[in-house]
Amino acid sequence: MSKAGAEKRPKVLPTGTHNGPEGYLFEVAWEVCQQLGGIYTVIRSKIPSMIERWGERYCLIGPYNSDTAAIEFDEAEPPKLLRPALQALRALGYQAHFGHWLVTGRPKVILLDFRSAMPRLIEFKYFFWEHHQISTPKDDHEINEVLAFGLMVCEFFRALTRQQPPCPAPVIAHFHEWMGGAAIPEMRRDNLPVGIVFTTHATLLGRYLAMSDPWFYDHLPFINWQNDARRFNIETRVQIERAAAHGAHIFTTVSNVTAMECKYLLSREVDLVLPNGLNIERFIARHESENLHKVYKEKIHQFVTGHFFPSYNFNLDRTLYVFTSGRYEYRNKGFDLTLEALARLNYKLKQAGVDLTVVMFIISRKPFRSMLADVLNNKAMTEELHQTCMAIKDQLGERLFEAAARGQMPDLNALMDDYWRLRLRRTMQALRTARLPMIVTHDLLDQKHDEVLNQLRRSNLVNKPDDPVKIVYHPDFITTTNPLFSLDYDQFVRGCHLGLFPSYYEPWGYTPVECLARGIPAVASDLSGFGNYILSHTPDCEKKGLFVVKRKNTADTNAADELSDYLFKFARLELRDRITLRFRAQELAEQFDWEKLIHYYNEAHAAAAQQMSP
Repeated sequence: MSKAGAEKRPKVLPTGTHNGPEGYLFEVAWEVCQQLGGIYTVIRSKIPSMIERWGERYCLIGPYNSDTAAIEFDEAEPPKLLRPALQALRALGYQAHFGHWLVTGRPKVILLDFRSAMPRLIEFKYFFWEHHQISTPKDDHEINEVLAFGLMVCEFFRALTRQQPPCPAPVIAHFHEWMGGAAIPEMRRDNLPVGIVFTTHATLLGRYLAMSDPWFYDHLPFINWQNDARRFNIETRVQIERAAAHGAHIFTTVSNVTAMECKYLLSREVDLVLPNGLNIERFIARHESENLHKVYKEKIHQFVTGHFFPSYNFNLDRTLYVFTSGRYEYRNKGFDLTLEALARLNYKLKQAGVDLTVVMFIISRKPFRSMLADVLNNKAMTEELHQTCMAIKDQLGERLFEAAARGQMPDLNALMDDYWRLRLRRTMQALRTARLPMIVTHDLLDQKHDEVLNQLRRSNLVNKPDDPVKIVYHPDFITTTNPLFSLDYDQFVRGCHLGLFPSYYEPWGYTPVECLARGIPAVASDLSGFGNYILSHTPDCEKKGLFVVKRKNTADTNAADELSDYLFKFARLELRDRITLRFRAQELAEQFDWEKLIHYYNEAHAAAAQQMSP
């Protein structure tokens, strides 16, 4: 990473002392009441802390989606304070819904149906060009929806700040990401009396560039943002993001890593860094974490038995379950580094003659036609074998008890009927196969160009019997309705031993934090916002269940060596050491409870309020 990018770090303010806020806080995001990505987790998880501070003077604003609203939204009569502004919107022909988000805290929510603003979209596009020199394509549906939503948000704040009785001052609006922040440029031009905070969780251009440039962080100070935005055909989106960043009174991001991007790609240094937290109480189950781990590990055992044992078997008591998950961004999410480290781990375990199996699960949604027939058949045949064995157990148990009660020591082989003996043999025979276990569980639409599959083939990680490292590539979500696992994602994570997330580009990264909160050790990288934060606050984090791979100013081959060394070390831990690590992981996760991190948001809102002071 260049020295220019590290010259000035944005200020992370210490905890402030507040006697209670004045005014009204609105939080605006595209992911209010609809889960599309990580911002949903940020918004939803901190609601209890926001309500604790703001009480009834806190409201969220998002787009109306009838499908998700039917599940997450409970419509209600708006309070007297917000009624005039909502009536003003409806008088303009806009559809606005008020109610409560059906999550912890039941916060007030305004959902704006951007479709009702489409007749005025061309007018709003004209203002974007006339006032801000941002041209917009005609048929880009995403941009049209974002601008229509921005138009409605802008009209809402116009009405709110002019209504009688007035809304308690100061009015603070906290916008998240470019899709939520399209209203900011016009709000600032109109000089509305609203303190504006804008948070970018990841720069648009940074995500695209990191996927295509292995030296992204070194090249960052020299990037021509406009040329590259045109190259990726995202110029309008980047211009909206830049206009929102420059229009905000207080510009924030989630980590020092992303703050450096903002400096060069958005041409404005951030005012504050707002680290992401979790509602840790929702995850922590300290008194029963080991029991939960054992229960869900048994479920994973059942899948592994059906997937691998028709071809060959191994000792499940000497098997570790490792996983990675997230959006399919092969390089950004560190899938390439993970697979390279696993290939090296496979070699090390072979050379050391360690009696251990590592099953690696890659969970990342990709387009597919269906589950593979062989995978489903193995699952069905394994269940049939299990049912047969249970039926034989019941029959043998009853007959054994009868004989023992009569004082007889029976021949156990004679207790089984010929029917069950034959059925057991047929089921066992039908289960056997000469082929290797499948690497991928689904029929991908484009297997030939799938980067994960191609790297696995190049590395010769194809589930051979003598390979200690086995691979299960599952290109779909894990839910309770999934016929292969019959687990939800939370349960699956608790059943594993280690999560791997050595990202190359990750503005924050919730997945390792969620692992720790569930009592599962994890791997992050120093190029992720979370990894960067933890290194500066808890340098001995490896002893507490989190290993941070050094990727900053480090060649990929060196990072792969470091990660494979750690995996080899982790694999050789004794059971009691892994149990200790799981308890320490939960303790480390408690640092990221919103109760400890919400003060960063409080400082940002206080700073925005100060901008409104006469």
